[in-house]
Amino acid sequence: METSQNIGVTFYQNLGKLFYAIAASDNVVRESEYDSLRKIVKSEWLDVDDIEDEFGADAAFQIEIVFDWMDYETPNAQSCFEEFESFYKEHQSRFTDRIKDLIWDTANTIAGAFSGKNKSELMMLGRLKLLFEK
Repeated sequence: METSQNIGVTFYQNLGKLFYAIAASDNVVRESEYDSLRKIVKSEWLDVDDIEDEFGADAAFQIEIVFDWMDYETPNAQSCFEEFESFYKEHQSRFTDRIKDLIWDTANTIAGAFSGKNKSELMMLGRLKLLFEK
């Protein structure tokens, strides 16, 4: 796999970590948050680019795979956000305004999937907004 494709797959994996951090910020990942993520990956993220993973599947599915894996591993939401933040700072050129808007919309959809947004989710969304504004 070539380097740019490798970075593309890693890009989607880090988005999975970010979206997991949003969902898990209140220490519970609900089925409605999973459903929202799956729906928005299929409706929005599959059309972003033509990058494929090593198995020939659209790399955008890495978002779901990593999200599911994170929930299985149950890492700290904070550490997942920090991993995304490090990737973002290292590869800022990949984050066009269109991509940032799509990330923001996805994060908001996940946060609002279960009874609206709670304080933990709002705080995580605030951190994301600050990161994108730097």
